[in-house]
Amino acid sequence: MSVSQERAGDTARLRVSLPGAQLAEALGDVSPRVELLHWDMAGPAPRADIDLVVVPYLPGNAHLRRLDGVRARLVQAQYLGYDGVAEALPPGHVYANARGVHETSTAELALALLLAAQRGIPDFVRAAGVRACEPAWYPSLADRRVLVLGQGGVGLAIEARLTPFEVEVVRVARTAREGVHGIAELLGLLRSCEVVIVGLPLTVETEQLVDARFLAALPDGAIIVNVARGRVADTAAILDEARTGRLRFALDVTDPEPLPVEHELFRLPNVLISPHNGGMSSAMLPRVARLVRRQMELLLTGGEPINVVLRT
Repeated sequence: MSVSQERAGDTARLRVSLPGAQLAEALGDVSPRVELLHWDMAGPAPRADIDLVVVPYLPGNAHLRRLDGVRARLVQAQYLGYDGVAEALPPGHVYANARGVHETSTAELALALLLAAQRGIPDFVRAAGVRACEPAWYPSLADRRVLVLGQGGVGLAIEARLTPFEVEVVRVARTAREGVHGIAELLGLLRSCEVVIVGLPLTVETEQLVDARFLAALPDGAIIVNVARGRVADTAAILDEARTGRLRFALDVTDPEPLPVEHELFRLPNVLISPHNGGMSSAMLPRVARLVRRQMELLLTGGEPINVVLRT
């Protein structure tokens, strides 16, 4: 921990719990009015009063139940998505997501999966050391019509990285606005798009949005990249299409998650799967530290915290 740990806790103006030493080191020197505590939420809270609780980067939401009985001004997550949080978070808490942290890494992975699938990288890997690998023609990313489904931070970060590849971007969000189509128009738009990148949050409205009808509307050879949540798509519908070879899939998220090792999707050559790795890069830690520093500044000065998505 930083030097702030040596300060008397009772005289601190702001108590902040961090889940590990890495984040504490990334924060660097903090205000003398801040007391840093260690709490990975594997056990009871170190204090009953903690102004800012930074939640560990763990799958699921069960650890949030440890906040029962803790008086906190703000609960800061390290995740962007917050599906299921309302059911696990005890009453009386303000919860902020990690907007601004994962968009960069998730967009990078979306493009990596897309480019790998388009240019035959999985084929080359499978052939290595097994048979002679012959040059072959593969579809470019250039000149494709790419539908970006979701116009939040992830969707915008994906589009920014797509633009240099000389593609035509079709923007779709839950509600239409200038330059952006609404989901009501989706089926008509899919017929002319060779690439779909899914970056929508998981909600009641978006659960299993990518279903059999959605997939049937796509042209032969199209590819769907999902970096959102597994439950945004219908796994059975994906499997039915993937078996025929008509469509291709690059999935960072699946339903269920993790996908059982014996699942048929792993064996299909037109499916590329990564293990929900979108936010896990070296870009994450400095961005989490920057967000936590900002929240500390706001709480110290009486400002409203940013990224608040839920109050219980």
